[in-house]
Amino acid sequence: MTADIRSVLVIALAAALVASASARAQEPLTLDDCVSLALKNSLVLNMAREGARGAEARKREALAGFLPKFSTSYSYTRLNEEPSFYFPGFAGPPPLPGAYMVTGTINNYNWIIEARQPLFTGGGLWANYQASRIAEDAAAVEVTAKSLDVVQDVKIAYFNILRSQRLAENARQAVEMLSAHSDVARNFYRVGLIPKNDLLQTEVELANGRQAAVRAQNALELAKARLNTVLKRAVTEPVEIVDMLTYSPFSRTFENCLEIARQRRPELKMSALRADQAGQMVRVAQSEFFPAVSLVGNYARFGDTPSVSGTLYKDMESWQVMAVASWNFWEWGKTKFRVDAGKAAENQALDQVRELQDQVALEIKNAFLTLQEAESQIAVSQKVIEQAEENFRIAEARYKERVARSTEVLDAQTLLTRAKSEYANALADYHISLARLERSMGAAR
Repeated sequence: MTADIRSVLVIALAAALVASASARAQEPLTLDDCVSLALKNSLVLNMAREGARGAEARKREALAGFLPKFSTSYSYTRLNEEPSFYFPGFAGPPPLPGAYMVTGTINNYNWIIEARQPLFTGGGLWANYQASRIAEDAAAVEVTAKSLDVVQDVKIAYFNILRSQRLAENARQAVEMLSAHSDVARNFYRVGLIPKNDLLQTEVELANGRQAAVRAQNALELAKARLNTVLKRAVTEPVEIVDMLTYSPFSRTFENCLEIARQRRPELKMSALRADQAGQMVRVAQSEFFPAVSLVGNYARFGDTPSVSGTLYKDMESWQVMAVASWNFWEWGKTKFRVDAGKAAENQALDQVRELQDQVALEIKNAFLTLQEAESQIAVSQKVIEQAEENFRIAEARYKERVARSTEVLDAQTLLTRAKSEYANALADYHISLARLERSMGAAR
């Protein structure tokens, strides 16, 4: 194989790979694709994850309170003169004269290493750790809640695009029908079969239809920009999605939805966890009623030089071990007030749990009724479309036979466009209501 042939094959293979990659890049996005992309790029979800990591770090910090603490210090002290005292002397025998005797040095260096192990804190350390562990669990549940919010936002944006596509297509078809009717009316006018005001009315409706088509296209572009925003992409990036604006009945009852929410709704779990955490903080405050006992040991070195190697007057090193108990037994009710505040916060959190349960039940009831309303509207709209299509066909045929006026055709066309739009709105409202109901239940899909 010559070098030229190999070069041609390499270029052809590269072109094929580029074409294949381009084709894959242009494939329409499914709802699952959009959800995966949003969960990957969501800043709100990333903030929740950072909050969970922070809660985990605080739990580890609380756990460290059980372990011994080590500290060290190095100090230098310079005196204005050497420490000394006056010896008055001794009469003897043998006699000793009085004199000043030096007992220390001007330069003093100290190096101390200390270890402190808490033995008893009135349960404060344990309660603080439990509160931090509960906060970590609540942060993890919050990540789940934010994930559900992101999924709901994606679904709403996705089905709004499908709605806007249907409405834009309806508007385009309306323009085509109005244009065709305008051509017929213009021909009738030329041969004197209709008055000029009928032709003008047809042209006015055509102009209005074109303007409605422009508005519908703008709404579609805005809906696509909204999805790009949710996916954290540039708002101008092209959007092509799979059309799944179909209807499938929802089989769950309201009681079933409510039971699922009680088991899976993350906000209910977070509320219960916050109540537990508030109870642990009460125990942290109550621990201050008890004394704190610690075991303390230290090792010290002393000297008149930075090497702390001792002096003529003091040994180079020393160590000691001691048990220390401390108790603030009177602070004018400070601890009691802190406990009272903690109990009030706990009662507040418990009331919040009950209040949230009622709110969730109402939220699910509202979403369930909205879903049922959209579901019934779908059936009605399907029937209306059939009737409107038949009405338009009859009106158009009557107009061509010159037994009906142009207004009848325009009215029939308006009714048909409205019926198709209402059907598209009903389908989109159904899927959006279903997404909100699933979010209220704590279910992502």
